[in-house]
Amino acid sequence: MTNWTFAALPPAHPDATRMIRNYFLDIIGRYYDRPATWDEVDEEMRVDPSDDLPLLVVAHAAGNAAGCLGMRLLEPGTGELTRMFVEPEWRGHGVGALLIAEVERCALAAGVTTLRLDTRSDLVEARRLYASQGYREIPAYNDGAYAQHWFEKRLEHDVTR
Repeated sequence: MTNWTFAALPPAHPDATRMIRNYFLDIIGRYYDRPATWDEVDEEMRVDPSDDLPLLVVAHAAGNAAGCLGMRLLEPGTGELTRMFVEPEWRGHGVGALLIAEVERCALAAGVTTLRLDTRSDLVEARRLYASQGYREIPAYNDGAYAQHWFEKRLEHDVTR
């Protein structure tokens, strides 16, 4: 059994930066169906920066960063999940659901009562994870270049996971 710890970190923290870079490496590679280059990662991080995330939770296992999930504010009371990433060796261990629960807890404590997200069609496991955590598919709320599915969840005040 893995003892997970979670830390809200600024995007510039070394663990957060490494997780965000690995997120982009993974997401770009999946999109193009080939390994991404570091130049592509740097460009995407320039075009889609993470410095506007008031919340970025990094999961640690045995002291090592293993995954992350961020939230940005869309409007008062509504946040958007972004930068969901779990290192390949930790996938299938439940850390994605734990990250979602931790971000929901923090969001609710900050007055956010609705969380939204967008994702791509090829990210089947992500869509399955969000649905399993109570997110329901909704009409498009943005026109993101890579957005093909949109989800939303209303948070309950008893989020204690």
